[in-house]
Amino acid sequence: MSGQTTSIRISRQIWDGLLGELAEARQQRQLVTYRALIERLQLPAPAMQTLVAALEHLAMLDARAGRPLRSALVISQGAERLPRTGFFECAGRLGRFNGPIDGTAAASWHAGEVARVFDYDFPEEP
Repeated sequence: MSGQTTSIRISRQIWDGLLGELAEARQQRQLVTYRALIERLQLPAPAMQTLVAALEHLAMLDARAGRPLRSALVISQGAERLPRTGFFECAGRLGRFNGPIDGTAAASWHAGEVARVFDYDFPEEP
């Protein structure tokens, strides 16, 4: 999730769909890939930029409210099953993560954040 997404607009339908997909993933205690979200939400081009902008906005809302970052549930399809490096950069900007954005420290922090998301009782509205 990069900081270059400020001009992307997220429709209410996409936002509500994203929140619903993440709530379902959390309830099932599962992670979801960027690709699966793009397909389920039927995001138009530039789909990844739109998704990233929405996930960064959600991360900012969660951080401001002192909640775990629900965007941690979204991962790349790779074998490491981690979010893209931009997620860790975003978490760093929000004061949630401090360390190298790849490797063991990032993977360990991510696993802990996912566990916190699974265990947290989120309100209906972000």
